[in-house]
Amino acid sequence: MLNFTIEDLKPETSLCSLEIEGAVAHLTLTREDVYNALNIQLISEIISLLDWTKERSVGDRGTLHDSTGASYLRILVLSGAGKHFCAGADINMMRDAGAKSPEENRTDSERLDRLFNSLWAHPCFTIGKIQGVALGGGAGLIACLDHVIVEPIARIALSEGKLGILPAVIGPYVYRKVGSAEFRRLSMMAGRIGAEESLRIGLVNQLSESLDGSESTIVSEVLSTGPMAVSEAKKLTLTFDRWTGSDEELRQWTLDKTSAMRGSAEGQEGLASFLEKRSPNWKEE
Repeated sequence: MLNFTIEDLKPETSLCSLEIEGAVAHLTLTREDVYNALNIQLISEIISLLDWTKERSVGDRGTLHDSTGASYLRILVLSGAGKHFCAGADINMMRDAGAKSPEENRTDSERLDRLFNSLWAHPCFTIGKIQGVALGGGAGLIACLDHVIVEPIARIALSEGKLGILPAVIGPYVYRKVGSAEFRRLSMMAGRIGAEESLRIGLVNQLSESLDGSESTIVSEVLSTGPMAVSEAKKLTLTFDRWTGSDEELRQWTLDKTSAMRGSAEGQEGLASFLEKRSPNWKEE
């Protein structure tokens, strides 16, 4: 198990599924009878699959293949089965929250926080395919993804305010995605916005009449990019988000980082392949 091979048994799940196609993982929410609403079990299952894929990603392992020669993961595609992507928190979970102690509600919130942070910081390039509605926690999932594709009739909302609560746990991710003014407006309004508006404010990245195969162009683009460069770009962004030093210190840090990447095995392969007019070893033919 220490090798984290792709053939290792995946966590057992019943409310979501994981399919592997080469270097691409497809994680699908399958609780479609309740519009993929997030209950404790589904949240826990998604976390387990995010952990499993993280441990088998190129970004985490630092190499393209496992010990059997199978591809480590470079892309994660998240989707929801049925009519809607995700209707937010399960109504029974919200009802139970009213009877729970502050400590129990804190535990539930920590579980949600782990879900969103695991997706936000996942080493793979993450793609979302969104149909129907994405409310509350569903909008939080969208905000944690690197590239989001929506149908034109999709509707998204930070709907917590309609229940007299706040989008606090998902807040940092939505805030980073759309900025201060839009986050404030969406959280106060708490109403649904359409696909065009979601695209305009940067909450989503692409509109598609059909979600079937809609990610293929993005997948091809990412697979032609250095796998470690993709993962390191995400870490680079997190570093910029959290930087508390001076501008001069940041400039020096970027110089060190650039030098390290140029000297890495992937950096050397990328530069050599460019000069030799050949495909790098990570690009699928």
